[in-house]
Amino acid sequence: MITIPAAVTGGAQTGFTTPGYNTTVDTPSDTNAKQSAVTGITGTQSGVDAHSVARPFTISVTRPKVFQSLGKPNPTTGLISKVPFNTYKVIVRKGVTPLAGQPPQVAILRAEISIPAGSDVADANNVRALLSAAIGTLNQVSSGLGDTLVNGVL
Repeated sequence: MITIPAAVTGGAQTGFTTPGYNTTVDTPSDTNAKQSAVTGITGTQSGVDAHSVARPFTISVTRPKVFQSLGKPNPTTGLISKVPFNTYKVIVRKGVTPLAGQPPQVAILRAEISIPAGSDVADANNVRALLSAAIGTLNQVSSGLGDTLVNGVL
């Protein structure tokens, strides 16, 4: 079960000091999703604003509408010809200004996690390791990734 925390500790970013985000439960557009709106900014984040109609700042997590299950193996070969996937998504939307004096646009981060049906039971620890490594890496490269998104240098 996912609960988006009311207080989210942000990842390190160049120019930010102890970034954090206060959230409140919001109504998602998808019935298979949970969503929160960022209602407050904590720490030092010059120019960063909270959620508004004109400049949305939301965090959503979506699960599959219909869960896929693993089919039966071929009786001759023992292989499953097509393994279906259950796909989950994390979407963060943030209103940004493309140029001073211009109307805001929405920047979007989409993370998609596709898990082969059956592996949630047959190999749960490796599914967890996938997520652990991904989140740990993103957390550790947060500042550098932010720099890359701003200056284009990889």
